[in-house]
Amino acid sequence: MADKTVSKHLINLEKQFATNDPVLQKAVKVFQELDELEHEMALVDSDETTARQSSWWPLISTVGGYSPAKSEFLNRLLDAQLNTTRHKFTVLQYTPQANSATLPGSALDADHRLPFYQISRDIEQVSPGEGSKVNSYLELVTVNSSKLKNKLVIDTPVLNPAAENAVNALLRQHVIAISDLVLVFTDLFETDPEFNKDAIASIIQYQDTNKFLFVIDHSELNLNDHKTHEIIISWQRRLNEFGIFTGQFVVLSQNGNASQIEQRINNLNNDRSYRVLESLENSIRAVDDVIMVEVESALATWKERCNATTLIILSFIIMLILFAEIAVGVLDLFFDPIIGPAIIVGLIALLTPLHIVVSRVHAKFIINQLHKRQKQLNLSEDLSGLFEKSLTFWRILLPITQPVGKTKKNRKKLNSLLEQTKDLVQALNDQFSRSQYQDYHAPYDAQVEEDY
Repeated sequence: MADKTVSKHLINLEKQFATNDPVLQKAVKVFQELDELEHEMALVDSDETTARQSSWWPLISTVGGYSPAKSEFLNRLLDAQLNTTRHKFTVLQYTPQANSATLPGSALDADHRLPFYQISRDIEQVSPGEGSKVNSYLELVTVNSSKLKNKLVIDTPVLNPAAENAVNALLRQHVIAISDLVLVFTDLFETDPEFNKDAIASIIQYQDTNKFLFVIDHSELNLNDHKTHEIIISWQRRLNEFGIFTGQFVVLSQNGNASQIEQRINNLNNDRSYRVLESLENSIRAVDDVIMVEVESALATWKERCNATTLIILSFIIMLILFAEIAVGVLDLFFDPIIGPAIIVGLIALLTPLHIVVSRVHAKFIINQLHKRQKQLNLSEDLSGLFEKSLTFWRILLPITQPVGKTKKNRKKLNSLLEQTKDLVQALNDQFSRSQYQDYHAPYDAQVEEDY
């Protein structure tokens, strides 16, 4: 196998974070080491990287019902008049150009830097035939708004009973899973329960991630602090009935401000960094906890089928020998000091290539199953690659079901990568603490400097 080259994606990421984010720059290095290890086990190609499993852009998403609250809020937030399609998942990206542009969903599906990379495969799995119609579900809109610099906004379609299907449910769950901040407009909970149940289930699933900000739209009213507090308490109780017990609330009113939302958006870089490090840790753990388990199970099944088939062939040969003994008497030949060993060697010479051919045939069926299993587990690593690498000559003949690469050396390497990732999380914690400390003391420090 050729040596692993550093992915162009990783090279670009390292350049991007070289000056402003040392933690993510070091995370790129850990991803690179993981890629090299996985390349040795034929899990990734030469220019592929596990870093593509997570978007490195800070991600904001919006989820709402059928009212115009969500779109009106986005127009105010970005200070732009958006012309998005209400039935599609729309990714909003910054452009320095004065005029916005709308690109098809295939642009998102093909670009590993964007959050819907290769989503057509998942769409095809839940709804056969729809994977090729990704443009019907996704679009990319460029917007000339400084608020979008170095971040992405994903605007999910309104919950329209006529348009809801398995693909929309899948995409909405995907968006909620990958987002750093989800703005949930409370009109979502006023739509038909039959059509909002999947969205609510996704919120419940991820409610402990602290990514949800529930937006209560009363932009037509003037509200004092007491009334605002009452509205929030009322909505907290209502969401408890749905099984949602965490998340921040903000009330949009004529005399209010969106400082809470702006504060969360300002902290997105930290949220994104934690998400990327979590993705890195999950990728490292998956090698032992998921990939090796799946391939070892596949090897065990393959070995059982091969041995069973070879035993059937051997049984057929023994039956032929018994018939020959009845007909002409050949068993005495087996006890001949010269002919007997020659017959046994001949049988081994016959059964060995037969066993190898049988093994190759069964391997093709197992490989097809691993391709399906890989899609079910949503893995970017090639399970069949590790399986095929484990089909060496002696592994075919000997009772070995352990995949290539499952060694103490590699386990030690994985543990080292995990420790590096934990150190990066700690460094991020320290970095965030210092930032908070500096923000707290900034007015005092500025005054001291001015007095001096």
